[in-house]
Amino acid sequence: MNLTFLGAARTVTGSCYLLESDGLRILVDCGLTQGSNNSHEQNHKSFAFDPRAIDAVFLTHAHLDHSGLLPKLVKEGFSGSVIATGATADLIIFMLQDSAKIQENDAEWLNKKALRQGRPPYEPLYSVEDVEKLKPLLVKVPCSEIRSFKNGIKYRFLDAGHILGSATIELWFPNGGKERKLVLSGDIGKKDSPIINDPVPAEEADYIVMESTYGDRLHKTMGDSAEELAQAIRDTFAQNGNVLIPAFSIGRTQDLLYMLNKLAREKRIPRVTINIDSPLSEKATRAYLSHAECFDEEAKRLISGNSLGDAISIRFTQSVEESKALNEIKSGAIIIAGSGMCNAGRIRHHLKHNLWRPECRVIFVGFQAFGTLGRKIVDGMKTVTINGDEIGVKARISTIGGFSAHADQKGLLEWLGAFRGKPKVFVTHGEEKASFAFADAAEKKFGYTMRVPEKGEVQVL
Repeated sequence: MNLTFLGAARTVTGSCYLLESDGLRILVDCGLTQGSNNSHEQNHKSFAFDPRAIDAVFLTHAHLDHSGLLPKLVKEGFSGSVIATGATADLIIFMLQDSAKIQENDAEWLNKKALRQGRPPYEPLYSVEDVEKLKPLLVKVPCSEIRSFKNGIKYRFLDAGHILGSATIELWFPNGGKERKLVLSGDIGKKDSPIINDPVPAEEADYIVMESTYGDRLHKTMGDSAEELAQAIRDTFAQNGNVLIPAFSIGRTQDLLYMLNKLAREKRIPRVTINIDSPLSEKATRAYLSHAECFDEEAKRLISGNSLGDAISIRFTQSVEESKALNEIKSGAIIIAGSGMCNAGRIRHHLKHNLWRPECRVIFVGFQAFGTLGRKIVDGMKTVTINGDEIGVKARISTIGGFSAHADQKGLLEWLGAFRGKPKVFVTHGEEKASFAFADAAEKKFGYTMRVPEKGEVQVL
């Protein structure tokens, strides 16, 4: 079997791996490149393969850096199966519909400029219609069940503990009369995350492809992070400011609602209204509530009915007018909005109205990729450009790593340490520094053969 690293190699986003065996071609993930200066060009480039020749896509989870190019794949001729857990299959459709609408709206705006400047029209990456064509291709598979595919290949999804429905993929394939096993980690969650189960390690493999997003650092504990969040909210309210939290609509927003409700129950923050400025987040929250099979025991006890909050009020905004009205609130507001890295979405408008105010606070609770607006703010830039305007960064900035949905270096080493034998490990889905730091730590700890592949690299398994 040949394994080609088409994305997420020495970078965090754009996850995509091509497996080829006896004329069979399988993709694992087909994600958007995000954050980098050339991400637009990367996403619009032709695929490094013929989409019509791909037999299936195995999808680890719904985040766009893993799923966001699926409609483009369909648009260019793919007609095979997209195999995913039930929760992932439910999440990706409305997530990709939202992405398609953004693509179409961006194209409309860019074409107005192109027309005035005499340039050729801009074509969106894909349309809502392309997303609709994806629906009949989805195959829902439960976790922990070994299934046969084709050419003697078997597979199984294991709970990766990252977001609802996220999975590690085990693949067994014939090789010279023997059976070999490849494990693709997907994004590995950390233990004791809110709502969902802890990650399940695979334990046996000949080859492993694993993420390394936080391969060079450690997170604070969830307890410490919860108190840091509560303190930041209390301090900001005492200064008559607003709290802005950029968060991904799927996963991080639901975790935050769960934790904020818990803090309010314990009287560590006021019983406030949490403004979720993202129609996508409302759909994702409903999907979470419909998949209790993914919940851990605490969540099963505390979540009942159709809400993640009984000690807080949760207000989902829908229209642009409702979103704009939030910017009339000058103090005491908590606003959660996408995108998590501030590169798009409604959070940019709220930053424009609050980032220059020293009494306000922006709380980052997830990874900020190089080149994103969020990364520039976290790195301490004094001014940033938002929607064409220069905005001073005067608000207080907090980074609370304990809410990350990714395992830190300790968690990644623990996941890898569960394997028996001496597998060969390919380290991906991390910035170059993090990937090499993790590879070095794992090699020293376990003696495994570690490699950090480059984009386009082919390995014969």
